[in-house]
Amino acid sequence: MRHLLSTLHRHNLRRHLLQYANYKPQKLQPPPSPPLPPKPPKKPATLSLHGESWEDPYVWMSQLHDRVAMRHMDVYMEQEEKYTEAVMSDTERLQSKLQSEMASRLATHLSNPPLCWGPWLYYRRVEEGKQYPVLCRRLASLHEEFISQKSPSAGFDFTSGKRIEQKLLDYNQEAERFGGYAYEELSEVSPDHRHLAYTMYDKDNDCFKLSVRNLDFGSLCSKPQAERVSNIAWAKDGQALLYVVTDDSKRPFRIYCSMLGSNGEDVLLLEEPRENIYLNIRHTKDFRFLTVSTFSSTSSKVFLINAADPLSGMKLVWECKEQAHCIIEHHQGYLYLFTDAAKQGRPVDHHYLQRSPVECSYSPRKWESVFVDNQELIIEDVDFCDSHLVLIVREGRKYRLCSVSLPMPNAKAAVHLKELNPQFLSLPDHVSQIMPGPNYDYYSSIMRFTVASPLMPDAIVDYDLSNGKWNIIQQQNLLHERTLVLYGSASSVNIYKDFSSSNAKDDHSWNDLSEYYACEYYDVSSHDGVLVPLNIIYSRHRKKGSQSPGLLHGHGAYGEILDKRWCSELKSLLHRGWVIAYADVRGGGGGGRKWHYDGRRTEKLNSVRDFVSCAKFLIEEEIVQERKLAGWGYSAGGLLVASAINSCPDLFRAAVLNVPFLDPSSTLLHPILPLTPADYEEFGYPGDVEDFQAIRQYSPTIIFQKTLYPARMKSFA
Repeated sequence: MRHLLSTLHRHNLRRHLLQYANYKPQKLQPPPSPPLPPKPPKKPATLSLHGESWEDPYVWMSQLHDRVAMRHMDVYMEQEEKYTEAVMSDTERLQSKLQSEMASRLATHLSNPPLCWGPWLYYRRVEEGKQYPVLCRRLASLHEEFISQKSPSAGFDFTSGKRIEQKLLDYNQEAERFGGYAYEELSEVSPDHRHLAYTMYDKDNDCFKLSVRNLDFGSLCSKPQAERVSNIAWAKDGQALLYVVTDDSKRPFRIYCSMLGSNGEDVLLLEEPRENIYLNIRHTKDFRFLTVSTFSSTSSKVFLINAADPLSGMKLVWECKEQAHCIIEHHQGYLYLFTDAAKQGRPVDHHYLQRSPVECSYSPRKWESVFVDNQELIIEDVDFCDSHLVLIVREGRKYRLCSVSLPMPNAKAAVHLKELNPQFLSLPDHVSQIMPGPNYDYYSSIMRFTVASPLMPDAIVDYDLSNGKWNIIQQQNLLHERTLVLYGSASSVNIYKDFSSSNAKDDHSWNDLSEYYACEYYDVSSHDGVLVPLNIIYSRHRKKGSQSPGLLHGHGAYGEILDKRWCSELKSLLHRGWVIAYADVRGGGGGGRKWHYDGRRTEKLNSVRDFVSCAKFLIEEEIVQERKLAGWGYSAGGLLVASAINSCPDLFRAAVLNVPFLDPSSTLLHPILPLTPADYEEFGYPGDVEDFQAIRQYSPTIIFQKTLYPARMKSFA
């Protein structure tokens, strides 16, 4: 055997030597050339304004009614998709892995928690195998043992053999009615719980269509059935419905009143012919009154309608000579006004609360401040029920929630909030936003809020204002099987948690993730010395440092608070060592009106420079590695990020731009979709010379043509 093995070895060795003697080295094949990006057709068009002219070769893309142009767009978009697939082909395994990770965190629970209003519990749920949800209700007094706050079942009582759930609206059937697509804009149940008014998008006519459904029989009412409806409000205890329709430019300009069960025509209550005036209606939470708001860039007015007699006319109760945010509520004979309008001719930086008796003999009506102004305790939002006023307040960066008993003392002067003995409700650390729920039941002391944090999945919380106790109704549970869910890939565990304890002090009852992720706050000096708030999030298991890649998020528009809520998708970055940063640049919310105004129109470049300053800070402080920083923004935030990259292309490695607003020059001059006064107030009026020049300075598409980009820069839109 040994001799045989030796012989075989010699033969193999000889064969390999002969092969080597005849071997001819092959030429190395050049790597495949990278795919070339598609080039859409150019059809130059010259635009001129204020003595300046420029060419836009892609104006044809905005010709939505040109079938040939839209066919070219379809071809070009297909080419873009193929190009993206080619460029990203070497990351297919990573994409698959990330998709698997993210899919494991998706909620298997597809029902929203039931909301109590009067005798009913209302909720939406998705039936197995269906694309759209079903709106349902059940009597709260029946079979409470079958009612789960987490997941309302189909409502079948196996003891009695009876169904205790009532289906109000099946959006799968609505999809069939509207050509296979169901998108609801508005939905309001009448105060007597007998009718549902809602608007669905009619894609054939490009508008929202109003329908009213009888909840006792499930049938559609013969009237009202209107098109181009932008707003609805119930009156006369559900016997009348007021609705707003839009003109051809989608401007709300007419208000109608329809009497349910009547054969008469709907009554036109108000028509606004001026093209710059917009209309809006809403009911007070007690359904005693309706408010009609008319607003433009230079004026705001609010009229009051008696809900018991909606045809009795409108009475002017408030006006100001500027565009201002304004909400009016009613409580036991008093109107409460929450606004940011100027006070006694002087601009204010934050919202404030005023009140006035419904029956007022003064003309114009006299409004009195409820609270003494306090710059250390800013009122961000208010909500009412019959027994309490709830305030969402901010102390510096800290958001808090407090309640005050109603009715308030009949003080003749404004009082300090602390004099009313406010009850501050329990909240976790690092709260970034508090959002009031629908809270339809005006006569209930339980009010619902959504509490958001960068270190905690959104928590839907019910607070009992009578005793301060709280109950988390729904929150994603990432602490269940910690190792598997937090740091693993896929999981089949139930990622929602029922909470039975109503007032626990342990932070982990909030599913807080601060044990695994850290949140830090910085004040970054911008180009003009203004301090810009910067938050960073990172994994405690992958300590941040000079080698960490980073993602910087910004928005900076409309005075809106930057969305810093926990996002499950970002966990895939965090556990790979990424730093997630949030720049609260000027133009956004959370800093008052001045903060907003200092980042809009002619001051828009402040937003961009703030974002750049935050990016440089991350690198200079070695929080993020140089050349490993990406920018992230959506809509107006896409404009912010793109403008920042144009100004400092070496600062960013990549950009994630979701539906970005990149061409304000052409869009504001020739809008494809209707723009509101708020859009022009935010970005500027091209007809104004100063605004026009400012737009040209920050417009990404204009500056892009003048920017020299490094070869390594990649962007993904």
